[in-house]
Amino acid sequence: MNKQKATLLLADGTMFKGTLIGSPGTNGGEICFNTGMTGYQEIYTDPSYTGQIVVTTTSHIGNYGVIDTEVESDHPTIAGIVVNSFSEIFSRLDASGSLQDYLVKYEITGIADIDTRKLVRHIRSKGAMNAIISSEYEDDLAGLKAQLNLVPDMNGLELSSQVCTKEPFYFGDEDAPYKVACLDFGIKLNILRNLADRGVYCKVFPAKTSLSEMEAWNPDGYFLSNGPGDPAVMDYAVKTTKDILATDKPVFGICLGHQILAESCGVSTYKMHHGHRGLNHPIKNILTGKSEITSQNHGFVVKREDVEISDTVEITHVHLNDNTVAGIRLKNKPAFSVQYHPESSPGPHDSRYLFDDFVSLMKNK
Repeated sequence: MNKQKATLLLADGTMFKGTLIGSPGTNGGEICFNTGMTGYQEIYTDPSYTGQIVVTTTSHIGNYGVIDTEVESDHPTIAGIVVNSFSEIFSRLDASGSLQDYLVKYEITGIADIDTRKLVRHIRSKGAMNAIISSEYEDDLAGLKAQLNLVPDMNGLELSSQVCTKEPFYFGDEDAPYKVACLDFGIKLNILRNLADRGVYCKVFPAKTSLSEMEAWNPDGYFLSNGPGDPAVMDYAVKTTKDILATDKPVFGICLGHQILAESCGVSTYKMHHGHRGLNHPIKNILTGKSEITSQNHGFVVKREDVEISDTVEITHVHLNDNTVAGIRLKNKPAFSVQYHPESSPGPHDSRYLFDDFVSLMKNK
């Protein structure tokens, strides 16, 4: 079988030649890598990866196919995938189809048969940057560079309003004891499942919904979701979060929601060198002294120095690899957030107690 060739070009001029997977074409985005050993379908359907080319460091991708229940959103919004060894056949009996057909269905272009270890070492050394995958510009370097120059910089890019729900929707049991208004910046389905499992009825609102519209539903608490893009340019979300905090109702934020909560309290965020993406990131809960292994996916982080001088915000969790801020809480409000993903799908379940903590805040309130 003759495989179609494809090219991966990074913004610094580094080039990899491989074979096409998924849909033929040309597409670009910020390149990043995820070190998880499993869960590629959940990764590809996580809205937080919108506009990014995802390198999966596990050697074999596609070997267990895809299944309808292992998605985090309606469809993938990634810019492309990069893998070492790609399998068009799959062995899982309950799979609904192949990853190849799934990528074609959603017009995602990918590249296989390259040295992903070398590529990841390069990203770790040089940092996150834009890249482009193409099956169309094999011998036209100038054309490929021209296409790459059209890819927007993730720094300063607002994406949540593009991927969030367009209309409010409900999730869970309407007779549940608690009602939570979820502000959707790119929410994952497993977050909603974890809330529903704990007696929470969720109403999910578009990213730019006003407080007055959410308050009309009379929720017991508010959830600020994960999502893609740069939190520093999401003024609308920061304003809404300030309004939410003024209600004194419990607030829980994850990932981008964590960053938005920080920004609303005068704590700034910044773009990381290459981010944290994987299933084995060590976090220490400094309130309990216990450590947990976590699932993470973020390229921006809260500025530690700003938290340390804040009168209203304190650090609750730290990343043990680089000492970055992994969790905060407000001293004067029932509000807290974490940089990682306690719903952890895929990943370990060490941090799911955070959903219980949120429910406890509503119960005590």
